Amino acid sequence: MNSVHNVFLISVAGDNMHNQFKDFYDVVRENLDSYRGEYERFVDYGPDLFKLLADVLNEKSLKPELRLKVCAALGYFVAPYDVFPEVIYGPHGYIDDVFLCTYVINELEKKMGYDFLDNLWEGEEELEDVLDICYKQSMEILGDKTDAILFYVGFNEKDE
Repeated sequence: MNSVHNVFLISVAGDNMHNQFKDFYDVVRENLDSYRGEYERFVDYGPDLFKLLADVLNEKSLKPELRLKVCAALGYFVAPYDVFPEVIYGPHGYIDDVFLCTYVINELEKKMGYDFLDNLWEGEEELEDVLDICYKQSMEILGDKTDAILFYVGFNEKDE
């Protein structure tokens, strides 16, 4: 799992960010492709949600406060010891990452509009359906742990 984090950290520092990012995406996708379990359906969306947020950062129209939230979600995704670390929980460790990504994407949708996100979405299924599935299921599984996840990245409270 450490190689996943190293690839991302290298990509931030270099001029080949796009090529290195693909490596990170591919490693995470590969890790999750072999997962078969209860949460498979929505955990498999994690790499696509990560890519969407990374692509959002390239948008010049993104306001600074939203840019910081996107960076927080991306940083959380690659943090080796977040609230539910992948190194300990395996693929289940991505549930909190998916939650935070969808939390931030929902914030983006409220402020920037759905079309803004849909134009960047490269996933196979409809973005709206993916967000609905991922947010609801991750909230159900994580319960009150969502507060700890939001606190970890500096968000004080969830929007209801």
